[in-house]
Amino acid sequence: MSDFKKELSKLLEVFPTHIREEIEKRDDLDRLVEVVIDLGKRPEARYPREFFYLTDDVVTEQDLEYVCNRVGPFGDDNRAGIEKTLHRISAIKNRRERIIGLTCRVGKAIYGTSDIIRDIVENEDKLLLLGRPGVGKTTILRETARILADEFKKRVIIVDTSNEIAGDGDIPHPAIGHARRMQVKTPDKQHDVMIEAVENHMPEVIIIDEIGSYQEAEAARTIAERGVQLIATAHGNTLENLILNPTLSELLGGIDSVILGDEEAKRRNSQKTVLERKAPPTFDSVIEIFDKNTLKVHNPLEKVVDYILRGGTPRPEIRIRNEHGETEVIQNSNLKEDLSKESKEDNLKNTSNGVQKIYPYAVSKDTVKRLIKELKVPAELTRHMKEADLMLTVKAQKRKGAQKIKKAYEENIPVHIIRKNKVAQVEKALRHIFQQNDRDESEGNNDVL
Repeated sequence: MSDFKKELSKLLEVFPTHIREEIEKRDDLDRLVEVVIDLGKRPEARYPREFFYLTDDVVTEQDLEYVCNRVGPFGDDNRAGIEKTLHRISAIKNRRERIIGLTCRVGKAIYGTSDIIRDIVENEDKLLLLGRPGVGKTTILRETARILADEFKKRVIIVDTSNEIAGDGDIPHPAIGHARRMQVKTPDKQHDVMIEAVENHMPEVIIIDEIGSYQEAEAARTIAERGVQLIATAHGNTLENLILNPTLSELLGGIDSVILGDEEAKRRNSQKTVLERKAPPTFDSVIEIFDKNTLKVHNPLEKVVDYILRGGTPRPEIRIRNEHGETEVIQNSNLKEDLSKESKEDNLKNTSNGVQKIYPYAVSKDTVKRLIKELKVPAELTRHMKEADLMLTVKAQKRKGAQKIKKAYEENIPVHIIRKNKVAQVEKALRHIFQQNDRDESEGNNDVL
């Protein structure tokens, strides 16, 4: 008998005989997702895209009591389990706290599920997994914990709030390998256990299922700031959902509404009220799990979030697991292309009339002025750096660490650097900035540093 059949038999043993026998008659139990028994309704066996009634008789209070007596105690989250298995039994209660329905979910230890993101895990990135319920987030967490603990010999701690990663009981399921598991008394104490794990047990990796509150988001940030690799899931289907969630957006650094000054709004060519990220994200990458064989990778998260807040629509990397079990990248991220394009567009749109003010520093003003006229680019000179849309200077000044260049960086004024104060160099720089033609732009890339 396979390991899965042995574990499934432990779940089937908790059902009344007439329900268990009907389940055992089916020849597709490897696809079984859950069994649902609700008071006064017929029991159901549910599969990924269909369900079947198991008997013509409706569920009685005695049937529910039979099951409850054979599983572990229900916690504050109305979940229980079966010792040394990954099965989960969730209760529906009435107003008087009496159980009137049970969802008995089949737990499976599936190996190889994290291969599709193995390179990201090996890179020690802090990962956040998103996806709808049942898509396989917890399965990937479990497999990742085993790989990091067994293959990479890392100290891995799992904060297992609902005993869903490592199963019910005091002895964790073998599927987590040598990783250690910390149980949580009640869900509202999860953030305390997260901090306890990093303070008391010297982990190199902490794995958390279902970050859902502000306190947990803050605890995750504390863990990440201590240099511990953090791998977690959160409530939400997409990165955009997370940005709009006032609680969980803290995982992305927090989103703030900022009122810009007139000059800054003019520079950005934007409204005066914009959304900005408050701090660095807790995670390096976000993985959106679409189904068991398809996912999207958002990396680097910091730049992706900023791009979305500026109104962009990033195209993430899409990975699939093909019929041979191999990972394929069917779409590459366009973030670098979009950021480059956006930067060039910003150079042309920084002022409301389309004319950029250039502040030459250690570069001949007469040369710049003459070339602006000859090339017919939308630019003019300014004497004051604070009015400038960009600075044009030479490499020698940057080497010296000139204060004006430092100040330009501090005030977010783009600095374009040429090698020497020569007419040809200035011309190439202007052609590059204003994208005058492809040939000169490619040549300019060698000189504009």
